[in-house]
Amino acid sequence: MQRSLFNPESSADTPPAPDAAASAGALAGLNPAQREAVCAPAGPILVIAGAGSGKTRTLVHRLAYLVEQGLPPENLLLLTFTRKAAQEMIVRAGRLLAHASCRQITGGTFHATANLILRRYAAHIGYRANFTILDQSDAEGIVNLLKSSLGLGGAGRRFPSRRLLLGIISKAVNTETGIADLVESQYLHLLEFLDDILLIAEHYQQFKLSHGLMDYDDLLVHWRRLLRENQDVRAELARRFQVLLVDEYQDTNPVQAEIVRLLAAPRNDVMAVGDDAQSIYSFRGADFRNIMEFPRQFPGTRVIRLEENYRSTPEILQVSNAIIAPAPEQYRKNLFSQLAGGGRPVLCAARNEGAQARFVVEKIRELQVSGLPEEEIAVLFRSGFHSYKLELELTAAGIDFEKRGGLKLTESAHIKDVLAHFRVLCNPVDRLSWHRLLLLIDKIGPKTAGNIIDRFPAVAATADGEEGASAEAEETSQPLAAHLQVLADYPAGKGWRDGLGRLRELLDDLQAAGSPPLTLLELVLAYYQPIFQRLYPDDYPRRQRDLEQLRPLLAGYQDIRDFLADTALDPPTPNAGEAEGLPPRLVLSTVHSAKGLEWDSVFIIHLAEGKFPAGQAEDDDQYEEERRLFYVAATRAKRNLYLLYPREVTGMDRRPALCHPSPFLAEVPSRLLELAGSARPVASAADYQERELFRPRNVGTTTGGGDDAVAPSAAAGQPLAVGARVRHPFFGPGVVVKMVAPRTVDVRFDRHGFKTLHLDYAKLESL
Repeated sequence: MQRSLFNPESSADTPPAPDAAASAGALAGLNPAQREAVCAPAGPILVIAGAGSGKTRTLVHRLAYLVEQGLPPENLLLLTFTRKAAQEMIVRAGRLLAHASCRQITGGTFHATANLILRRYAAHIGYRANFTILDQSDAEGIVNLLKSSLGLGGAGRRFPSRRLLLGIISKAVNTETGIADLVESQYLHLLEFLDDILLIAEHYQQFKLSHGLMDYDDLLVHWRRLLRENQDVRAELARRFQVLLVDEYQDTNPVQAEIVRLLAAPRNDVMAVGDDAQSIYSFRGADFRNIMEFPRQFPGTRVIRLEENYRSTPEILQVSNAIIAPAPEQYRKNLFSQLAGGGRPVLCAARNEGAQARFVVEKIRELQVSGLPEEEIAVLFRSGFHSYKLELELTAAGIDFEKRGGLKLTESAHIKDVLAHFRVLCNPVDRLSWHRLLLLIDKIGPKTAGNIIDRFPAVAATADGEEGASAEAEETSQPLAAHLQVLADYPAGKGWRDGLGRLRELLDDLQAAGSPPLTLLELVLAYYQPIFQRLYPDDYPRRQRDLEQLRPLLAGYQDIRDFLADTALDPPTPNAGEAEGLPPRLVLSTVHSAKGLEWDSVFIIHLAEGKFPAGQAEDDDQYEEERRLFYVAATRAKRNLYLLYPREVTGMDRRPALCHPSPFLAEVPSRLLELAGSARPVASAADYQERELFRPRNVGTTTGGGDDAVAPSAAAGQPLAVGARVRHPFFGPGVVVKMVAPRTVDVRFDRHGFKTLHLDYAKLESL
């Protein structure tokens, strides 16, 4: 197969020019914009495919059209992000033409194609053709081996795990960021290990080369290196792959984007398909700049927009367009739909998080009564822990659900650790929870834990027949006291005597503290924090946010038993073997996990400042990716869209605190929304700026025609200077960061982020 794939004489150097007339097969059922993309002449083409606009259909018909026009299918290369996507596109293209020639198209992921090419040209990069590709487990094993051989880590020393070390090395490669810069910016808690991480990374690269090994990232790096350093090889591949089609271009990382540029040269006959408004994977290394700079990287690019949406109602698309409109850098497009039967999206400002969850449950019940299947309903959120309160409400209502992207409340190991203390307090004969608590103590293993538990009283001593408060006290205090005495009397080893004593003291304090759940939580967290950081050294800052969510959850309970009962009612997740037999269920999902999916009715919860956008979105790039994430969430809905935020949350000081709506909501004109309950228009500022908001700008791109991608330039002689402090009646104080055009300025507001304002409409006050 490789010999035929790389036979430079298998086709002419120049693909045939497309014929003006084409059969109905390749062009059947296309709308005008799709047809324009499918029939576009040779050269660089960027297809900006809006959400639900038929992106895959366009790629399939383009493949069929090129083959139909006489281009040998073996000269086509289709690059995707999943093998399944490539296979399905090639099969569908073959069906359009009713013959099997499309099977000769080379299609697959970047990594699979890299493997195919590197096997042939391995000698050019110092490898043999039979190099071994490491899977995740193998790569982690090598890193672990290097840790030991270099004398790093070891018993008694806290050190990053092999998985985290490999993750840092991989992210540095995919984002083309130095390891030192990456650790300082994203893993600051590991800064003390920086020299050791650099040493392991260096030895890891040497080990792979000397043993003929490549990991997943090496496939891309060495493919790029091959194209960079070997002109003859690059020319041979250019003759072989005369036309490139790249799917989901907004998700490419810097290495992949450069591979496309090198492989397409000098002909530059490449079609990239994607949507800048759905670029949300920077944490995986995807670079938003790749799709924005495509026209500059490929001069003469023809930009084609797919704007007709086949998924959502016009009312939902109007809101979606308003969400993305203020983005300072984008390809201008306006999604529209010919579907009917939808109402305006609903905005609900709930009194608090509990009311927000109850509103969602109530509406889900109404949708079920109307006949909508549960699997056609989804609740989306920015972070996994945002659904914890809702999970409890759904469980209490008897509504089964499936959670994607983030664990359920009771599935996180660190949450289980904390809850185990409460379970033992309420039920001292809970051997499973005792086992978990004892294993948290350094130096205690399963055998020792089992020996201690075996000494506990087998049956709790209760006063049979007694009722009331005294009986309840007997059930909780006396048996626990007996267990604590066992801990005190057990002949503890030198390495864990102190740890066992601290656990005994904590449980004694919990028993004496009484029943206020928040008081109990503070005691447990103070005890657990050093254990927590020892057990999860790699990512305890991320897990810490989960622990903090327990405070507002517990604030709604008067008795810890009620909270434990609610969490215990959560149905266990079935294993993979059983999951296929389960009936369809309601979906709870992070927005990242929902991309590419769709539901009839979608709820987006916690649209509040600090939650969506996330509080970690500190710079403009991160803030704008949060905007795109909101856009992706809204465009998942077909007929019904509900936007919710709580007006009050429980702060870290355990007191109710006012919660502001997401600044993104303030940019949606209120006329586009239906207000539910006590919701008030949060878009008063957006309403009188609507004209400006729906005039999106494209920055830093050139398309060779029109005003679609003109970079704004600073204008002189404006009354406000760059750097001036100003105040807006809605957005509050901020700083002028750019003079965009006459009477138009860019302002970075302290609380609401980056805004573009027209001075004729925005009442800005100089400070």
